[in-house]
Amino acid sequence: MKKNIASVHRARAPHMVGDGLPVRNVFSYTDLGKRELSPFLMLDYGMPSQFPPTEEILGVGMHPHRGFETVTIAFQGRLQHRDTAGNHGEIGPGDVQWMTAGSGVLHEELHAPAFRNSGGTLQMLQLWVNLPAALKMSAPKYQTLENSQIPVVEVGESAKVRVISGAFGETKGPADTFTPINLWDVQLSSGEISLTVSEGYTTAIFVMEGKVTINGVQEVGDSTLVVFEREGAEILISASEDARLIVLNGEPINEPVVGYGPFVMNTQEEIAQAMKDFSGGRFAGAKR
Repeated sequence: MKKNIASVHRARAPHMVGDGLPVRNVFSYTDLGKRELSPFLMLDYGMPSQFPPTEEILGVGMHPHRGFETVTIAFQGRLQHRDTAGNHGEIGPGDVQWMTAGSGVLHEELHAPAFRNSGGTLQMLQLWVNLPAALKMSAPKYQTLENSQIPVVEVGESAKVRVISGAFGETKGPADTFTPINLWDVQLSSGEISLTVSEGYTTAIFVMEGKVTINGVQEVGDSTLVVFEREGAEILISASEDARLIVLNGEPINEPVVGYGPFVMNTQEEIAQAMKDFSGGRFAGAKR
C-alpha cells in the first residue's frame, strides 16, 4: 500500500550555531518534533560552507544535554567531539556520531585540528532522537560509526542506500538504538527507487541535495522535508539528476514532549530539575 504525503516543509533561513556551524533548521521539538515526528525531535542541516585555514578554535563549546540523543552525520570536513563522560572522537566524510545524553552530559563539537589548519568545506547534519520516559535518565553513551562500518546496499543501477540504523531489507545498520529506528542515507542518480518502510511508524524524508518526485505526484527540491502519513509502506522516489535523501523511519514514542533549550523531558518539573542538576554540577563528569 502506497504511503501518502501528509505535508511538505522548507528548511528555515540559515543561522550560526556557536561560531563555526552554519545550519538551517528543518524542524524542532517546538513544532513537528513535538507530536507529528516522534521519536524525532529536531533536525539541523549544516549546508556546505567554506572555511579558510585558521588557528582559531571554531565550533560549539561545552554545553549540556539531557533526555535524548544527538546523531551527527558528516558529509564534508571534519568535526571533533569531547564530552564530560570521558568520550572523545573525530568524524569525517561518511562517519556518524551517535551520542546518548541520557541523564545528562556536557559536550563540545569543534572543527577538527587538521580541518582548521587546511580549511575547506564543512557539511553535516544533526538529528535529535527522543528517549522514552523510562530511559531518559540512562547513562550517557557514545558511538562512533565510521564510514567503513556502515553497509551500503545498491538498488538497481541508480541508487545506493547507506544503512546507519535499523535495517534495509536484510541489511542491518551498526547503530545501537533504544527504540526501533531506521535511518538511511540514500544517494540517487537519474532513475528511481521504491522504498518499503515500517507501516505505522513515523516517516519523513529530508531531500538534502537535488530534486526528486515522490509517488509520481510531488516534486521536491533540496533542503525540504516531506512528512508521510502513518498508514502505508511503499514510497516511490524518482530523480532526473543526482540527489541525496535522509530517510527517517521510527516507532512513535507517543509521550509528552517538554523541552527547554538543550533539555527534553516529559514535564515542566523535570525540566526544572534538569536546570538545577546542571547548575549544581550533577551531570556526568561535570565539575562544580
